[in-house]
Amino acid sequence: MTDTRRRVKVYTLNEDRQWDDRGTGHVSSCYVERLKGMSLLVRAESDGSLLLESKINPNTAYQKQQDTLIVWSEAENYDLALSFQEKAGCDEIWEKICQVQGKDPSVDITQDLVDESEEERFDDMSSPGLELPSCELSRLEEIAELVASSLPSPLRREKLALALENEGYIKKLLEIFHVCEDLENIEGLHHLYEIIKGIFLLNRTALFEVMFSEECIMDVIGCLEYDPSLSQSRKHREFLTKTAKFKEVIPISDPELKQKIHQTYRVQYIQDMVLPTPSVFEENMLSTLHSFIFFNKVEIVGMLQEDEKFLTDLFAQLTDEATDEEKRQELVNFLKEFCAFSQTLQPQNRDAFFKTLSNMGILPALEVILGMDDAQVRSAATDIFSYLVEYNPSMVREFVMQEAQQNDDDILLINLIIEHMICDTDPELGGAVLLMGLLRTLVDPENMLATANKTEKTEFLGFFYKHCMHVLTAPLLANTTEDKPSKGALRFKRKIIGLKDEFYNRYIMKSFLFEPVVKAFLNNGSRYNLMNSAIIEMFEFIRVEDIKSLTAHVIENYWKALEDVDYVQTFKGLKLRFEQQRERQDNPKLDSMRSILRNHRYRRDARTLEDEEEMWFNTDEDDMEDGEAVVPPSDKPKNDEDIMDPISKFMERKKLKESEEKEVLLKTNLSGRQSPSFKLSFSSGTKSNLTSQSSASNLPGSPGSPGSPGSPGSPGSVSKSTSQMAAITTKGGLVGLVDYPDDDEEDDEDEDKEETLPLSKKAKLESS
Repeated sequence: MTDTRRRVKVYTLNEDRQWDDRGTGHVSSCYVERLKGMSLLVRAESDGSLLLESKINPNTAYQKQQDTLIVWSEAENYDLALSFQEKAGCDEIWEKICQVQGKDPSVDITQDLVDESEEERFDDMSSPGLELPSCELSRLEEIAELVASSLPSPLRREKLALALENEGYIKKLLEIFHVCEDLENIEGLHHLYEIIKGIFLLNRTALFEVMFSEECIMDVIGCLEYDPSLSQSRKHREFLTKTAKFKEVIPISDPELKQKIHQTYRVQYIQDMVLPTPSVFEENMLSTLHSFIFFNKVEIVGMLQEDEKFLTDLFAQLTDEATDEEKRQELVNFLKEFCAFSQTLQPQNRDAFFKTLSNMGILPALEVILGMDDAQVRSAATDIFSYLVEYNPSMVREFVMQEAQQNDDDILLINLIIEHMICDTDPELGGAVLLMGLLRTLVDPENMLATANKTEKTEFLGFFYKHCMHVLTAPLLANTTEDKPSKGALRFKRKIIGLKDEFYNRYIMKSFLFEPVVKAFLNNGSRYNLMNSAIIEMFEFIRVEDIKSLTAHVIENYWKALEDVDYVQTFKGLKLRFEQQRERQDNPKLDSMRSILRNHRYRRDARTLEDEEEMWFNTDEDDMEDGEAVVPPSDKPKNDEDIMDPISKFMERKKLKESEEKEVLLKTNLSGRQSPSFKLSFSSGTKSNLTSQSSASNLPGSPGSPGSPGSPGSPGSVSKSTSQMAAITTKGGLVGLVDYPDDDEEDDEDEDKEETLPLSKKAKLESS
């Protein structure tokens, strides 16, 4: 059986003056040849690795705090602490340290903290100790001056602290405090404020244990109410005893735990509300106070975790339908505070904490709470849920997938979260933004696990699309119940295209979702407005990002309607992209030249790099056979039709409404330029035909051809060259929507290079 006496946690103090947990292991002391001395060794209990190897330096000041802590500094900014599971183990190691340094184990610190000048050190060392004035009302001013004069010198601070400990001086001072209050002796109360504040700055655990004891802490707070810099005293004790009420939502049977909770709350209040801000003091003057609070919180969380009856009662009452609303709200608020408390723990401790809550059924309890009408209770439950998601999203995913086997979609936990996000009544959408972030974390593939037996990404995303997507998209579908979307349609589509995901691109092409965009663009005419700019920017994005599938689809289906738009070069640029794709497709022998150019990526000329990407970027396209679709039927996701069924039905209803409109004559006057007329025919089926398609009708991907998007078995109207998307932008970003003369010249040069270069290379290859 493992010896728990030597079981410790290793802590280091970080730059923010917070303790970082470095692991749990077992400590021993032995002679280390490499360090030439007795050393402290801590080996991890998980794998036996070395967590700590520290030589016991004869001149290092070691401090023993709270019976189970040993703290010391190994460098100017490197503090260490060992937190023992048992007091006996701490005492054993403390004796070893004192033995090496030749000190009496009864002391709490092994060395004087000396950093003053040699002269000052000699003067102080000549006196054996610091003699305190007798603790009397008439001598309070003298005591205050002595404390203030001792603070600048580490050695004098140490001697003052020892004198205060040995003579029980603090309790005597607190007795005088009662006398001063009874006599309304304001001057004496001001002196006591300075004395008690100075004692805090001595940074001694032994003194804190006296001041924070049950019998002394309220009197200490009382002394700190009488700040001489304020015209009126504060009412801290009144707040703590009358305003701040301790509620036991579940009775705590352990008196030690209850006392520790009271103590920690009051000490935290002293640190946050009573004492001046830490910036007023010298560096590290209150580091021991921070450590005191930190280790108290660790101890409280640990004691609550071990009390199985307490947690069992807590979750039982949370989920009991007989629990009244006020009681349930108190229980939820306690659980929220409990989770917030755990945030001070290090990762290993938090992991154990959340595993305990998970085993006790916190997620089913949250599901019940989130289904209630009380907004405050739901808000607190949302905060608790955020702690769980942020720390371990996989745990939440596993739960929601398991519950889907037993419950209907409407009451699933994740669907409740989505509904609260959609129905947030806050004008600033504070709750909705929080829930949106949590939902994004849950569906983010980057933090999903993959093991030998299962892939979380596949399982959870499949579950989400099957059971949750219809809830998430309900507002979008509701937005399209009328003849036209009530708001936001173009912006939404632009977001989808921005994902550059071929799954969405195939659906856009299959349903001809560019048709209403082109129609709106032409109907807008020559008006230079937000609609005009937004649509042009969308097509420009497709061109610049070289999204091959959408480029082919737009040119094959809508080029005749857009070819006369010449006040921007976007659509002509798309046509050039399309022609280059077809040329590469028709000349597979050029693939060898592509690999040659790819090996010269070190070229400095940006234009040359752009030409290369225009010609050779698509690497695997020639591996496919002519006429093959972008994605074979076997590779198509199984649930595509199920997922998109509500939207498809809506699109069919929309097409039926448009069937009455056989021909629409669209005329646009383009900013004083020529006024071309476009004759566009929209059929009542799922595809659109441009009336002037004599030249395009024979293209493999044109409407009506075997490879068209509307044909059965073809997921999109794209040729084999569209199997991949370009990942490199050919220019430094989106080009301007209005071309300037210089830009036209550059475009002409680009076209010349892009058209002639492939032909010359082809000629060389054919001649060989």
